[in-house]
Amino acid sequence: MKPTGTDPRILSLAAEVANSPEQNVPIILLKLKEIINNTPLGSSELKKIKQDIYCYDLIQYCLLVLSQDCSRIQGGWTTISQLTQILSHCCVGLEPGEDAEEFYNELLPSAAENFLVLGRRLQTCFINAAKGEEKDELLRFFQIVTDSLFWLLGGHVQLIQNVLQSDHFLHLLQTDNLQIGSTVMTMLQNILQINRSKRSKILLKLKRQKEEEDRRLQLHIQRQRAMRLSRELRLSMLEIVHPGQVEKHNREIEEKSALIIQKHWRGYRERKIFRQQRPSLTEYKAAVTLQRATLKFLAKCRKKKKLFAPWQGLQDLTDARRVKLKQQVDDYLQRHPSSQMSDVTSRELHSQAQEQLQHYLMGRVLEERAQQHREALMAQINTNIEQLMKAPSLKETEGKEPELFLSRSRPVAAKAKQAHLTALKHLQAPWWKNLGEEEGDEIDVPKDELSVELGTLFIGGTKPP
Repeated sequence: MKPTGTDPRILSLAAEVANSPEQNVPIILLKLKEIINNTPLGSSELKKIKQDIYCYDLIQYCLLVLSQDCSRIQGGWTTISQLTQILSHCCVGLEPGEDAEEFYNELLPSAAENFLVLGRRLQTCFINAAKGEEKDELLRFFQIVTDSLFWLLGGHVQLIQNVLQSDHFLHLLQTDNLQIGSTVMTMLQNILQINRSKRSKILLKLKRQKEEEDRRLQLHIQRQRAMRLSRELRLSMLEIVHPGQVEKHNREIEEKSALIIQKHWRGYRERKIFRQQRPSLTEYKAAVTLQRATLKFLAKCRKKKKLFAPWQGLQDLTDARRVKLKQQVDDYLQRHPSSQMSDVTSRELHSQAQEQLQHYLMGRVLEERAQQHREALMAQINTNIEQLMKAPSLKETEGKEPELFLSRSRPVAAKAKQAHLTALKHLQAPWWKNLGEEEGDEIDVPKDELSVELGTLFIGGTKPP
């Protein structure tokens, strides 16, 4: 579920990531660093931005990029180290909401494991590097990745156990390089300090629980002591009171006790009834509000209906009123005379309108014909494409199947047939008949031979049965 009131920078960034090719995604994700750095640390705005980043799967995109090969990412280790910083800062202080189980059980362990894998890759590259400048740069990237991992563990202490039990972390500890080993040992020391602080917090929590239990026990003891003192006071009062007044004294104490009990019981009962009737009261208030709004709306509708109601005619119009209205109409016509048009001008306008209408109709007819011609050509092209797609290969053709696809035009087919028969006659004729003939001379072919098998040609985009 996408959150409401999303930051427009996150929206535009998510749209850019979704619409960009895969090789440009890492560079686009680096814009998250500027957004996070420009937001005050610890503010509610930063928490909202982190929630938006998680809801639009930008954290998952960072994880996917970090799991790829470094050589395929633009910027190499520089881009990767910055993405680790972005990922760790986004995960710390994030409240995932409904997807809390997936966030804590899948995403966070995967992020810690990716950081350790990147550390091993940087360790291998550092050992294999030959130049001193390259080693210094790789060492700096390694320190950035370890700092990002430490930041992630500081925000989510439950990941410390996963890191300490990881084979990748054990491999980092077993390195022979002094610089790498020093960095890893520093990170291990910091992790152990975090774990120690976690234990101290747990002990402090247990101590507070114990203090709370002791406080409750003391309250219980004080309550029992107060009840015992009350009973002792009653016994002492009974000793003071005259034996004849004991029954009256007991009755007064019972009445006071009954009043106190009734008072508390009535308060409890009314509060319970109120809690039970609260939904009904809410529904009643909602119904009253809806009725009030509905009545106002209906009153407005009736008012508008009266304003825009159709004219019902004049009722009880007297002769004097008619004369007065006619006089007003005549005065208005005199003040606003209508423009008159001669018959010649009217006919000219009529003829011009007829010519324009005829021109429009002729153009529409031509346009319809052109459209029909285009549709016919498209249908013919589609039919030809379908026929060619269904045609067998040259190896599978038998008989006269190739002739079905020779031409769409009967004149073209006839001309091709004539040229073919001419070439055959020229080849089959005796050599002495070809003496004196030139290459451009045409040989007359009977029409009967031209009409033979002409019906089997591909005509008009259709295939004969």
